[in-house]
Amino acid sequence: MSAGGETKKTACVTGGNGYIASSLIKMLLDKGYAVKTTVRNPDDMAKNSHLKDLQALGPLEVFRADLDDEGSFDDAIAGCDYAFLVAAPVNLASENPEKELIELGVQGTLNVMRSCVKAGTVKRVILTSSAGSVIVRPDLQGGGHVLDEESWSDVDFLTGAKSGLWAYPVSKVLLEKEASRFAAEHGISLVTVLPVVTAGAAPARQIHTSVPGCLSLLSGDEAAFGALRAMEASGVVALVHVDDLCRAEVFVAEEDTAAGRYLCCAVNTTVREIARFLSENYPQYTVNTSLLTGDLLEKPRVSLSSAKLVREGFEYKYKTLDGMYDDMIDYGKALGILSN
Repeated sequence: MSAGGETKKTACVTGGNGYIASSLIKMLLDKGYAVKTTVRNPDDMAKNSHLKDLQALGPLEVFRADLDDEGSFDDAIAGCDYAFLVAAPVNLASENPEKELIELGVQGTLNVMRSCVKAGTVKRVILTSSAGSVIVRPDLQGGGHVLDEESWSDVDFLTGAKSGLWAYPVSKVLLEKEASRFAAEHGISLVTVLPVVTAGAAPARQIHTSVPGCLSLLSGDEAAFGALRAMEASGVVALVHVDDLCRAEVFVAEEDTAAGRYLCCAVNTTVREIARFLSENYPQYTVNTSLLTGDLLEKPRVSLSSAKLVREGFEYKYKTLDGMYDDMIDYGKALGILSN
């Protein structure tokens, strides 16, 4: 019970040691929720130390669970009002992506949703997918394309070509469609959030996501820059601040009329535009211009539209690159990605 005698709302966030999940846990605790989260190994303090810090903000329980272990999420989801499905396989360098990304992504999502059915208390499931399920299509030639939630990445094209990071968007399309089918079969209210590249600082201290890519022009990390460049291959580098993403997740959880898919994108830009911005705004660092070779876009060919989310009442706090990068620079220093 809260101080006013009102029962706290309870949420489960899967994958609590992740970048997005840790930010979402903090936001829910700040809003007065009781939170449960899952990690594969609660004893791994190198990955989980931030969860101890978050426990100082409010009621946070940590449970052991694994996506490929059906039933392992039962205890974490039992009694929860909302289930935020954030955990997902992310081994983009896997030698067996069919099994480790696609099959595990689909089955892991269904395993968590089975636990939601068993709980019997979950009012809504909020699935975090990716704009990767929207944007990878061979028909987006030329410019001026605006994509929204009606767009799907082309699975036949991706599985036929099997080039680059093909399995990641395939896994997102298939797990979304299977989750939607399962939810309809079992009468679950399901809302899916499709984030673009996430920027900004988070409680998590081990990052293997978009942050190194966003900072790569300053760090000179060629592998991380390769990931940023790969994102632009679809026609745009689309960004959202992690705080706005988490606010959007809570918004669609609590908004009774929310339904279907929601793209979450605040800025559509390019690698060259980011490089110019960094050069002008962070003169203490040297932008690694040697990375800016080859066929890079001057302006986005494609833009991702968040009109549905905004139309239903959501407002972004961070709408410019300044907002995206200000706290991420300090975060990059804290993580050792950037020099002090």
